[in-house]
Amino acid sequence: MQRIIDSYFGEKCKQSKAMIDTASAFIPGGVQHNLAFNHPFPLVFTQAKGAYLYDLDGNEYIDFLQAGGPTVLGSNPQIVREKVIELLNTTGPVTGLFHEYEYKLAEKIVQLVPSVEMFRMLGSGTEACMASIRVARLATQKKNIVKMGGAYHGWSDQLAYGIRIPGSRHFEAHGVPRSIFKYTQEFYPNDLNSLESVLKKNRFFGGTAAVIMEPIGPESGTRPLDFNFNKAVRELCDRFGALLIFDEVVTAFRIGLSGAQGYFGVSPDLTVFGKVVAGGYPSAGGLGGKKEFMKFVSAGLQTGAKKALIGGTMAANPLSSLAGYITLCEMEKSNACERAGRAGDRLTNGLKKLIAKYELPFVAFNQGSICHLETVATMLLDINLKKFWTIWKTISEAKKRKHAMEEMGAAYMSEGLVTLAGSRLYTSAEDTDEIIDEALLRFERVFQKVEGVKFNS
Repeated sequence: MQRIIDSYFGEKCKQSKAMIDTASAFIPGGVQHNLAFNHPFPLVFTQAKGAYLYDLDGNEYIDFLQAGGPTVLGSNPQIVREKVIELLNTTGPVTGLFHEYEYKLAEKIVQLVPSVEMFRMLGSGTEACMASIRVARLATQKKNIVKMGGAYHGWSDQLAYGIRIPGSRHFEAHGVPRSIFKYTQEFYPNDLNSLESVLKKNRFFGGTAAVIMEPIGPESGTRPLDFNFNKAVRELCDRFGALLIFDEVVTAFRIGLSGAQGYFGVSPDLTVFGKVVAGGYPSAGGLGGKKEFMKFVSAGLQTGAKKALIGGTMAANPLSSLAGYITLCEMEKSNACERAGRAGDRLTNGLKKLIAKYELPFVAFNQGSICHLETVATMLLDINLKKFWTIWKTISEAKKRKHAMEEMGAAYMSEGLVTLAGSRLYTSAEDTDEIIDEALLRFERVFQKVEGVKFNS
């Protein structure tokens, strides 16, 4: 690792290092977003185009971050950019008033996603998750929210429960009073008995307003779910009178134009949107669902009806609404999901062959264009709540593995591969067979340098 840091980051990334050092005097950690916290220091990127990124020092990278997932068409597609520039020359990015692309985007999402009858755009996926649980409580008059352990549903107080590692409960929610989680519980992925047990218990303590989950599994499918699991959860929700909320921030319009719910054939009551919904532009969030529930987020003044407290000055701004609409139309026209998915298949199959070739204790798998490369199993730990004393041991082990994962990410970066934290990769419609094959050659150069590392089980 030190050789990589010295030879690549020390010699070829000097301008990035200087800028981050300067920025650190004004920005905590030197950057404004978690995705940019790369080891040994964040790089400064100046250009994004299709499947490639370019940094301040002129280095070229194959982009498997794709802004954290929203750019299925590839970075900065011309067809969207031209429409955005046209809008900036007329309306400008925001007016605070209605714009035609608000309804065009909503109409397009209703057309594409089977369970969605109405859609309201918000500022982020975090805001949409917050809105979904408020709507669920108003609709059901119940209190508890049950989430799948290990999942990330934004950083609001109540949903910062059981994140990263199933069974971790409040232990990773620093800065959040424990009392906030009075009406929040978690269940284990792929464990229907765990969910049913929580739902039964909640009947005596305020009932369950909703079960919220990522339909491909927590952390964007890092823990994949059995194909029939979503259907079984739907049945449990119906039996206990709880709404089913699908968090499709990552999967909506990346797994397919009908979302993961279309792939699994399961209809949630509410769907949380993000990322692709604004085509890679800001204010990427929204909530969709059946009319009987979406009435609780209606805008404007209404008498005689309780509404969820929801706002957002920049939500549904003209720029983001237009970018989202044009992006979805172009994705539909060009079969972008299928093309990105085929690239994901090719990348994953190639990684599997390399793992076998070098006899590495790694795992590669994908759900379409969402690819996973688990090298230290940081996200695959869980906590046995029957053995309470294991909690701190497991969390400590996860932190140690997280650093090793960051080092893998740095090794990939030194070979011109940008990933999400060294363990997740998003392919795009711009990833041709030639680009994927070149990427695999670069991954192989990293795998050739891997030395044995031992972790506690």
